[in-house]
Amino acid sequence: MLKWNDIINFVKNGNPTAKRKVVKTPEQWRALLAEDVYYVTRNKGTEAPGHSSSCTLLEPGKYACICCDNLLFDADEKFDSGSGWPSFTQPASIEAIAYILDMSHGMERVEVVCNECDAHLGHIFPDGPAPTGLRYCVNAIAMEKR
Repeated sequence: MLKWNDIINFVKNGNPTAKRKVVKTPEQWRALLAEDVYYVTRNKGTEAPGHSSSCTLLEPGKYACICCDNLLFDADEKFDSGSGWPSFTQPASIEAIAYILDMSHGMERVEVVCNECDAHLGHIFPDGPAPTGLRYCVNAIAMEKR
């Protein structure tokens, strides 16, 4: 079970090794993805809060990266954070997600990306529920429910 100190350790000392790496040019991604998906996943965009009904949908399932099909989250770890974005307490596996220090917008945050294709997913915060205290705040458009 990952905790905030583990996340900070990944940011400072390197991320888990991905099972595979998916590498494409911006042109290849643009040809494969809808414009709004490309904006969020490849340009580190953010969808509007409440954009998706997925935020409060708490039913069984698994969530994969929309770009490369990497399994990211299990619905067992999903909760309604009230933030306007789907939230999870843990990734599907330690290798699923990579963590990057994000100093944009005048604040210090930790960005979460798909560890296989580097798609921007959202950010992680240490204000989630017990026992992990983690809140993966993810753009719904960056995932596909399986």
